[in-house]
Amino acid sequence: MLERLFQLKAHNTNVRTEILAGITTFLAMAYILFVNPSILGETGMDKGAIFVATCLAAAIGSTVMGLIANYPIALAPGMGLNAFFTYTVVLHMGHTWQVALGAVFISAVMFFMLSIFRIREWIINSIPLPLRSAIAAGIGLFLALIAMQKSGIVVSNPATLVGLGDLAKPEPILAALGFAMIVALEALKVRGAVLIGILAVTIASIVLGYSPFAGVVSMPPSLAPTFLQLDIPGALNIGLVSVIFSFLFVDLFDNSGTLIGVAKRAGLMGKDGHMPKIGNALIADSTAAMAGSLLGTSTTTSYVESAAGVSAGGRTGLTAIVVAVMFLLALFFSPLAGSVPPFATAPALLFVAVLMTSGLAEINWDDITEAAPVVITALAMPFTYSIANGIAFGFISWTVIKLLSGRARELNSALVVLSILFVIKLGFYP
Repeated sequence: MLERLFQLKAHNTNVRTEILAGITTFLAMAYILFVNPSILGETGMDKGAIFVATCLAAAIGSTVMGLIANYPIALAPGMGLNAFFTYTVVLHMGHTWQVALGAVFISAVMFFMLSIFRIREWIINSIPLPLRSAIAAGIGLFLALIAMQKSGIVVSNPATLVGLGDLAKPEPILAALGFAMIVALEALKVRGAVLIGILAVTIASIVLGYSPFAGVVSMPPSLAPTFLQLDIPGALNIGLVSVIFSFLFVDLFDNSGTLIGVAKRAGLMGKDGHMPKIGNALIADSTAAMAGSLLGTSTTTSYVESAAGVSAGGRTGLTAIVVAVMFLLALFFSPLAGSVPPFATAPALLFVAVLMTSGLAEINWDDITEAAPVVITALAMPFTYSIANGIAFGFISWTVIKLLSGRARELNSALVVLSILFVIKLGFYP
């Protein structure tokens, strides 16, 4: 049955290899089980329900990916998108988390339609590669600021907006040690480096008496507090248009980049340089995002950590199915997730920030008409505490600078139209 479903021999793999690859991928991305409830919980959502929603969304997304696309790519609620959900849409803009879930659902439906009608390629090709790299880097800087706030390294200052926290406290010390451990383990190619770092800081915090221990294993918490609680009519408010588009754009670029990157490493790219069945993969992703919003979590997306499983030999959807099973088993470890303090997840956020900002290396810094919009995009996200604002500033500055420098031929209709829409949004619906 497995051979018929996943064509193992054709992909030069076997069941044992796929299982080991699935476990490897799970260990690389399991940190989301602790980070997602920590971030989304700040909106007032029930953390136990978020934990269950995270497990189920990851299991559903990975299963659909494995069955309809047969790719060794796992899915879970995305980093950056969960921060945007909490810190921008809910805490900064003042919308309820129910409305934010509605925005996630609408963006997922749009993503699904784009995948069905194959408009995805047109949109991606319309957005300059430097801007895509800038968006990823900006999200990285946004996560870095959140990580430093959670750990107490950066605090508010009435004179300078931000300042240095009390580094003698246990929170920044443990967070800094956790980050150093994660980086060192990753450099040594230790599987599950981020997960190990989170657990090490948590254990140290509990042993030293800085945080309580809630246990390890129990029956899963109730999903009722978040299940089907999304407010779709509320999300259709005109002021949320840029939020919906931000969810859509980030998910679209993040997915395309992850899918192509992992497929290249797995040797799954076609001879023409294109990724076969990418349409099925994107349908799986958008389906998972819709399911996640119904369950009660932010946008579910493909994980670049799937590359860890590919490196371990994963080549088919069976790897993704194994990841799904592991997330279902994780449902019984909710007390452990409840024992993780915020400063234990901060090192994971900072590490992800390092990975995301690496895209700035691909920018042509000799071309000031590219470099300036990239810097504006990246800096606007942490400084305005909004991924949506960063994307808007990036599109507008790119278009205006190219026009004023006499390089209008480098623009396209989609870019110009989106820039005009962002100007209207910022001017009339801030």
